[in-house]
Amino acid sequence: MWIQLLLIVAIVTLGFFVMRRTGADSHLAIRRIFFALFIVAAILSVLFPAWLTWFARLVGVGRGTDLLLYALVVVFLVFVYSQYRRNTATQRQLTQLARRVALLDAREREHSDDDSER
Repeated sequence: MWIQLLLIVAIVTLGFFVMRRTGADSHLAIRRIFFALFIVAAILSVLFPAWLTWFARLVGVGRGTDLLLYALVVVFLVFVYSQYRRNTATQRQLTQLARRVALLDAREREHSDDDSER
């Protein structure tokens, strides 16, 4: 009983921190909806562990823990792919920014050289 309460408190607390709004609203509404559904499913799994085994057998997996492991592997791979895409976009933006700064710096030097010759 105590472990269930502790797990539910941890799930709700971590879910709150993940779903809260940040300064840069990069979270899409669909992500928040899926994450809220995940939190509800996690809480139900803690309260009623037998339903996970029932659902696993319904979809053709032997045990609920196996189904949970498979789901976590899929979620992890989606997360890695998402982070890879975000990192690639950030690198692209950083490269463009560095190019702009270099061009502005070169123009500034060119103008300062022209002013010093006069």
